[in-house]
Amino acid sequence: MQQISNVIEDYSFGRIELRGKTYTSDVIIYPDHIDGGWWRKQGHLLCLDDLEDIIAARPHVLVIGTGAQGMMRVADEVPKQMSELGIELKVARTGKACKLYNRLAQQQKSAVAALHLTC
Repeated sequence: MQQISNVIEDYSFGRIELRGKTYTSDVIIYPDHIDGGWWRKQGHLLCLDDLEDIIAARPHVLVIGTGAQGMMRVADEVPKQMSELGIELKVARTGKACKLYNRLAQQQKSAVAALHLTC
């Protein structure tokens, strides 16, 4: 698996720029690719089912961006399962999550970010 540079170049409400491309839908940033059409089954509630591909990728760290105002909630089962799998979990509003991901991506090749871009 070849790692690509996925540094977040810019984030504002409803849009994010990665590697010179602008996305206007929620995204998951993997070490080797970007999923530009991520959505949760229950909208503003993040459940384990929404993270199946991330869990399969087994990153060292998962950064979750809960939106500009932090409106997306993380179900209680998510931190518990991530801990059991040995995946470090970081949850923050998306602006802060972007900055955190940029730092982690420079240090750890298996950091993944799941980012809600609006509310």
